[in-house]
Amino acid sequence: KMSLKSERRGIHVDQSELLCKKGCGYYGNPAWQGFCSKCWREEYHKARQKQIQEDWELAERLQREEEEAYASSQSTQGAQSLTFSKFEEKKTNEKTRKVTTVKKFFTASSRAGAKKAEIQETKAPSPSINRQASIETDRVSKEFIEFLKTYQKSGQDIYKQCKLFLDTMNHKRDLSIEEQSECAQDFYQNVAERLQTRLKVPPEKVEKAMDQIERYIMTRQYKYVFCPETTDDEKKDLAVQKRIRALHWVTPQMLCVPVNEEIPEVSDMVVKAITDIIEMDSKRVPREKLACITKCSKHIFNAIKITKNEPASADDFLPTLIYIVLKGNPPRLQSNIQYITRFCNPSRLMTGEDGYYFTNLCCAVAFIEKLDAQSLNLSQEDFDRYMSGQTSPKKQESDNWSPDTCLGVKQMYKNLDLLSQLNERQERIVSEAKKLEKDLIDWTDGITKEVQDIVEKYPLEIKPKSQALAAIDSENVENDKLPPPLQPQVYAG
Repeated sequence: KMSLKSERRGIHVDQSELLCKKGCGYYGNPAWQGFCSKCWREEYHKARQKQIQEDWELAERLQREEEEAYASSQSTQGAQSLTFSKFEEKKTNEKTRKVTTVKKFFTASSRAGAKKAEIQETKAPSPSINRQASIETDRVSKEFIEFLKTYQKSGQDIYKQCKLFLDTMNHKRDLSIEEQSECAQDFYQNVAERLQTRLKVPPEKVEKAMDQIERYIMTRQYKYVFCPETTDDEKKDLAVQKRIRALHWVTPQMLCVPVNEEIPEVSDMVVKAITDIIEMDSKRVPREKLACITKCSKHIFNAIKITKNEPASADDFLPTLIYIVLKGNPPRLQSNIQYITRFCNPSRLMTGEDGYYFTNLCCAVAFIEKLDAQSLNLSQEDFDRYMSGQTSPKKQESDNWSPDTCLGVKQMYKNLDLLSQLNERQERIVSEAKKLEKDLIDWTDGITKEVQDIVEKYPLEIKPKSQALAAIDSENVENDKLPPPLQPQVYAG
């Protein structure tokens, strides 16, 4: 039809130009690039498969480049590289994850197949944690280099000193953590003196430079020197955590804490202080951990100030800090304290508000470890009952309830009171039963001992059995020697 219409218009059209390009004999469609519908679907499927293959190759190439960059960054840090078997395992797992991801986006699969692929993908081990640490290390390194550009020639000297220190520390992994700490403290002191005397850097710029140096070095050394396996830091962490959990019943009144949490602003300050002290564990640099302690302490001072309507004193601050630590129970508390003590810049740790607040935190932890009944003005009996969980000082009396208190809460405390009384009654019954049992055992032992003493004092003599006596009038052969019986006599007259 197209040919006839063209000829009527005076235009000659070759019939072969209207056929499918692939030569299947069907007419092609200009919208499908000259292919018929069947051939167009085949060509589209081939193009799609080609695109999938190219995307797959691109994903593998990106993965190889990422692995090479990660390996090169690890080699510059001087860390031990992965073994060949672990590297191959990591590469295989990552390739499987990439393949699954590509198939999920470019292939038509049923819902069940997609769910199965997602489950397999989640089960495959992923080095996301290592990548995150590597990304953070690279970011800190770039920021450190940008910072040193403002120091010009002295910045180059600082960078060389830092690289030399890192290389030295990588070769001293066998040293104890205390010896590594001494190396870090000596490095801080030498660099500070070098900046002041030789490079003539102003004091304010020296302090900033030392903060950046500490951040750069400790970000790279964090995984090697924080809570190492050669120390008992982890054991101490568990002991402190267990101790704080056992002291959950301690109230602000027992510690003489001048904080009223019923005030909304004060309650918010307490929550922020707990958040800051817990956030300390997520930081990698000692200075940043100290900053968390400082922020926590400032929230505590604000809470005391709002409660008392006057500035807080040191006597008010320490008990409140102890209460915050008991209420927050920060993770790995001892490890963080040891890490700050060992690797923080001494000029910041020994002076300023950061050092003051850190010292108070150490005192608070020491107080919690040695806390006893006398520290809380309690009797030893009450302290032992609270520690064992038999009763709680937070129990409220029914007369003190406010009218707006929930009925369920009142009933709950009544039930707790009743359970406490039943528990005390049961303990008394058990104690009396054990005492009665002991008395019965002692009485039995006493009677037995008395009987034994009497038997020993008056021994029983058993004589042999004597022969039975025979009757006189009986006919007994053995009685022949006896005189004859008397005969009666009659007298006349």
